[in-house]
Amino acid sequence: MRNLLHCFINDQSGVTAIEYGLIAALIAVVIIVAVQLVGTDLSSTFSAIAANLA
Repeated sequence: MRNLLHCFINDQSGVTAIEYGLIAALIAVVIIVAVQLVGTDLSSTFSAIAANLA
């Protein structure tokens, strides 16, 4: 039983998958924030252009 517990504690087979998942989540958050900021700026720019054309 002690050997089984020791093997379980030292098992690192899923660590890489978890790290890749965290990196992918961080990249997704950065992309979402960037798209929202650019979208807001584009919206205000198009509104200004539309106001000047009218």
